[in-house]
Amino acid sequence: MIRFEHVSKRYRGTAKPALDDVDFEVQRGEFVFLVGASGSGKSSCLRLILREDTPSDGRVVVLGRDTKTLSNRRTPYFRRHIGSVFQDFRLLPSKTVFQNVAFTLQVIGSSRAFVKQAVPEALELVGLADKAKRFPHELSGGEQQRVAIARALVNRPQVLLADEPTGNLDPATSVDIMMLLARINASGTTILCATHEATFVDQMQRRVIELKDGRLMRDERHGGYGDRSGIKTLEPQVERGAAAVAALTAVLELQREVTGGATAEPAGGAAAPEAIAPVVEAVAAAQEELFADLLDDPGSAQPDAGPVDGASPDAATAAAEPEATSTPAVTTPREDEPAPRTGAVPRSDLPVADVDVEELGMADRLGLRPADDDEVGPTT
Repeated sequence: MIRFEHVSKRYRGTAKPALDDVDFEVQRGEFVFLVGASGSGKSSCLRLILREDTPSDGRVVVLGRDTKTLSNRRTPYFRRHIGSVFQDFRLLPSKTVFQNVAFTLQVIGSSRAFVKQAVPEALELVGLADKAKRFPHELSGGEQQRVAIARALVNRPQVLLADEPTGNLDPATSVDIMMLLARINASGTTILCATHEATFVDQMQRRVIELKDGRLMRDERHGGYGDRSGIKTLEPQVERGAAAVAALTAVLELQREVTGGATAEPAGGAAAPEAIAPVVEAVAAAQEELFADLLDDPGSAQPDAGPVDGASPDAATAAAEPEATSTPAVTTPREDEPAPRTGAVPRSDLPVADVDVEELGMADRLGLRPADDDEVGPTT
C-alpha cells in the first residue's frame, strides 16, 4: 500500500536532511501512528505520500505507483485515492457543510446523483447528518474537524492521511475524533496518523513508527508512544524570602489599621491593648518566617567585610569605627522645655546607642504612640 525504500529528502538551503535513509512499509487496512518531536520528519513523509514533494534519494511507492516517475498530469487522478485531514480544517467559510463535502466530488466531475447519495452517507458516518445546512462558523471545533473528515472520505479513498487531527481540539473532542478514525479504519481504510498525542497512542496500541531527526528509530506493532524522558516538565520554583515578605506585608497592613484607630483617640491617649496584641503576634510570626527563610537560604546573608588587602589590622579597625566628629552631641534640655515622656521614641538628633530599647513601651517600639502636638522637632 505505502512503501518507503531508503528514502532521503534534502531541502535547499539546509545542511541537515529532513529524512535520512527511511525504510518502512504500510500494509492495506493498517492503522499506523507516526510519532516524534517537531522537526523529526513526520510532515515530510506525508508530503511525499501525497506527491507534494519527491524524494532526493530512494523510492516512495503508493498504491503501486512510484511517485517520482508519476507525471504532473496524472497527479490529480492519483490523489483521488488518498484522503487528507489537517490540523486547521481548511473549510470554505462561504459554503454550508453539505457544500463543503460535495465540493470535492464536484471538482473531480462526479454526477449530481452520486453527490446526493455520497454526501449524506459521509455526514452520517461522522455524526453530522442533522447539520448539513449549517455554515462552518456555526459549528464547534470538533464539528468542523468532522466535516473535514467527511470531505476526505466522501470519495471513498483507500488511504487516509491525518496530520495532527486533534491539535486544535479539547481533550474530550479529541477522544471522539480518534474513535471516529478507528471506526473508519475498521471499515477497511488504511490510516496513517501523525500525532503528538501520547495518551491516544498508548491507549490504542496500534503500530507505531517513530522518527527522530529524520531517521527511523522504531517500528513497533502494538506499541506505545515511546520514551518521554527527554520531554521537559514544568516544576514550581521556590522563591526565597517570599514567605517573609508576605508575613511582613500583612503586619504592615494590620499596623496601619491599628495606627488609624489610635490616631482617632484624644491626644495623649494610647491604643487599646486588645488592638496592639494582634500586631505583636504578627510581628513574632513574621520574625519566625524571616528567620526560617534565611536559614533555608544562608547564601542570601552578606558576608562580614574583612580588612582591606594591604592595610594593617589597626587601620582596618580604625576604618570600621565611626569618626568622633560624626556623632551628634547630646544636648541638655533647657528649663523652659518640657521633660521627655517616659519611654518616648528617641528623636533623630539623639544617638541610638544612648537609648535602652528594653525601657521603651510596646506602643513606642511599634511606632503606635500618637504624636504630641506640643513637641517640636529639630529645626534647620
